[in-house]
Amino acid sequence: MDENRRPIKTRSARWARYITDLLVKRDLSPNQISVASIVFALIGIIALNIDNGVIGSILCAIGIQLRLLCNLFDGMVAIEGGRKSDIGSLYNEFPDRIADSLLLVGLGYAIGYPDLGWFAALAAALTAYVRVFGGSIGLAQSFIGPMAKQHRMAVMTVALLLNAVEATLYASHYLLLIALIIIAAGSVATCVTRTLAIARQLKGAAHVDQ
Repeated sequence: MDENRRPIKTRSARWARYITDLLVKRDLSPNQISVASIVFALIGIIALNIDNGVIGSILCAIGIQLRLLCNLFDGMVAIEGGRKSDIGSLYNEFPDRIADSLLLVGLGYAIGYPDLGWFAALAAALTAYVRVFGGSIGLAQSFIGPMAKQHRMAVMTVALLLNAVEATLYASHYLLLIALIIIAAGSVATCVTRTLAIARQLKGAAHVDQ
């Protein structure tokens, strides 16, 4: 297994392998699937900004899950399906950063806290920067949290589903605000934990060389 590949237990599921086989037979490239993740994120967040009540919240939650499925299947089609390309690593990273930013910035605008949305998006992008930086200096990329991509999307999805109830009963969006604060703070904490992990690896390598 590629040490710089995010560990996902779902890859071994029978349904995931079945869908991967279908995608390969349909001649869909991993890069096309990666780009589709941006489309799903964009549709979801547009829906939330049009209607931050029940319908928009549910559509955005669906968009997030479809985005995550794209993130799963682009890698599976590339590795398990044998469809890796020379620029696959580029498509593996850039669409993720765009989709994350769309969702987090869009969430901020949807609930009237755009500055917080931009901050959360920046912090989320920095978690990826720290991870990739570790890889760039020859270390194993660290996918640890507490607020890695799957955690950010899980928090946002749960908050959206709960917001559908809150918006109906109270016409407020406090849970979405709390979720955005958690994502922002958790992403900063993730930058710290990943940086410390890199420092430990570097110190360990230095001791081995001595």
